[in-house]
Amino acid sequence: MAKYFGGVAGLAIVAALMAVPGMARDAVPTATLAAAADDAGGKEEGSLKALTFGKWGVDLDARDVSVKPGDDFDKYANGGWFARTEIPSDQASAGVDYDVYNLTQRQLRAVVAGAPTTSQVGGLYQSFMDEARVDALGAQPLMADIAAVAAIKDKSAMARFMGSTQGGFGSSIVGGGPYADTDDPTVNVLWLGQGGLGLPERDYYLADSFKPQRDAYRAYVARTMKLVGNTAPEQAADAILAFETEIAKVSWAIADRRDIGKINNPMSSAELATYAPGLDWNAWFAGAGIAPQKRIIVNENTAIRDIAALYAKTPLDTIKLWQQFHVADNAAPYLSKAFVDSRFEYSKVLSGVGEQRPRWKRGLTLVDGSLGELVGETYSTQYFPASAKAKMETLVANLKLAMGDRIRGNSWMAPATKEAALAKLAKMDVMVGYPDKWRDYSGLKIDPADLYGNVKRSTAFEYAYGLSDLNKPVDRKKWAMNPQEVNAYNGGLENKIVFPAGILQAPYFSESVDDAVNYGAIGAVIGHEITHGFDDQGRKIDAEGAVRDWWTPEDAARFEAQAKAFGAQYATYEAAPGAFINPDLTMGENIADLAGLEVAYDAYHRSLGGKEAPVIDGLTGDQRFFLAFAQAWRDKAREDSIKQQVASDPHSPARWRIIGPVRNVDAWYKAFSVGAGAKYYLKPEDRTRIW
Repeated sequence: MAKYFGGVAGLAIVAALMAVPGMARDAVPTATLAAAADDAGGKEEGSLKALTFGKWGVDLDARDVSVKPGDDFDKYANGGWFARTEIPSDQASAGVDYDVYNLTQRQLRAVVAGAPTTSQVGGLYQSFMDEARVDALGAQPLMADIAAVAAIKDKSAMARFMGSTQGGFGSSIVGGGPYADTDDPTVNVLWLGQGGLGLPERDYYLADSFKPQRDAYRAYVARTMKLVGNTAPEQAADAILAFETEIAKVSWAIADRRDIGKINNPMSSAELATYAPGLDWNAWFAGAGIAPQKRIIVNENTAIRDIAALYAKTPLDTIKLWQQFHVADNAAPYLSKAFVDSRFEYSKVLSGVGEQRPRWKRGLTLVDGSLGELVGETYSTQYFPASAKAKMETLVANLKLAMGDRIRGNSWMAPATKEAALAKLAKMDVMVGYPDKWRDYSGLKIDPADLYGNVKRSTAFEYAYGLSDLNKPVDRKKWAMNPQEVNAYNGGLENKIVFPAGILQAPYFSESVDDAVNYGAIGAVIGHEITHGFDDQGRKIDAEGAVRDWWTPEDAARFEAQAKAFGAQYATYEAAPGAFINPDLTMGENIADLAGLEVAYDAYHRSLGGKEAPVIDGLTGDQRFFLAFAQAWRDKAREDSIKQQVASDPHSPARWRIIGPVRNVDAWYKAFSVGAGAKYYLKPEDRTRIW
């Protein structure tokens, strides 16, 4: 799990609805309690209590004080922890994110495992945990779907089938779902994006550095085709990989796919059919249950056109093999051990993880994804008290005030631009803990003896739920994350920020720690989400959520110049051997990390009411603030996992989410007496000052 937070997440919500590669919404990094028990208050593996760092919120023993803060603030804050921490074999990394994630998993297990099998929650969990039954069935549950693909007679029928995979097993060369209109954000329209790839991102097909991952993928494809009865699995794998490689060649790079200006290409259904004639769009939309549309936001327009043309010239038999593989790949986690183990053999090459997660955790993932708010209602009642919600709401209010001060005090913005920015900030909705209204899952049938059927019905139910918003008013009170998720997001065109209960636990947030710690940890997350409304993409969206340029040309030019200089810093960061951070891909998150930290710092000082913070254990308030920030991001990750993140994730790896921001903050230099001889010292005139 990579540590995220941020993103103009509305765009990521669309990607989730599409079930195609897209702009990632924010997620946090994660580590296990067992690996960090000594550093996390000595809690035993089965504890359901929140983790704690020391007496007041910072883990003093985790530091390496032999390292100078200006030479490596990550190692100064976390070096002792790095030295004694091993990454658990079933995880891609270890860190605070996994600590809190695994805590929520134990909390959820207490909720889910105790539910009666006659309930939806208990029945779904039981169907997954009955491993003996699943193994005994082998490939049997899958074979009717494999046969359905084999029976497809022509490209139009395949287009219809691809459309139907929006709510089922399988894949499509495009995907779509409802989201706010870029011109009128009060109404949901259809967004459409590129698809068709099985590897994480196009570079995995095209770059020499990812040959081991490609080889592992091809081997997995061959194993899967053999498991579903294909008599020439090696040849099938070659054909499937060749088809996907051709798709990758015309697909957009991920950095371009996060640019709202580039992906905002409205068309009608008729215009789309003329623009990209290689696919029977009427059949695809019929399969997806979508009527002809007057307005579709076509994201990667040239890629969709070229992928449709590729589809037209590719033999149907090749596409049928490709589709059969993806049906089986989607279904593999819910089939026998042969499928599960084969899929893991491939996925571990992407992440470096050496051991499969325990079955109970995988079962919770299924329940969480299928009945998230049903579980979340109980979870919130048990683990998120009203007092925590009230304190968090106060923190957010203080951060919004601090952001307002920074906008008003901005030296390079014209009054008209400031006024528009302040208007957007004022209209930004804040949602904490859990939604005001819970979802109704009564229409979803769950059978404790039918895992495969449960997953198919749940997938269709979830798709229908999302699709029901098409051409209807936007409901800004709906959540795109479950309350138990260890994460947060900015709603993009909905102009809102959301903080689920799952992340509102120590060491990110606690009612009992020093205020400097809360502001340095969760405060920086809050500031991060607020700032996404004003990052390189958020700044293109106005107070109402419409995509509109509300900047003066001079202000826009100054913003771009600062962003370019900031990106040049990140381009020098080598996250893993040969893997340098892509500043075009990570720009929005990097800006939000820096400005979020600055806003949190201002809010912390605002909370002091003009008084001097006390010194605790020899540390000033400012030192505690920055240490809490660094320890909230501490993360030890496998090299393959870092390389995957650099290639496919708009968030920089955790180490650079610590060092990258602090070296641009004047107060950090003062707090730790960082001078010109330090490795990460920047001259005051070279420090980025965007917000």
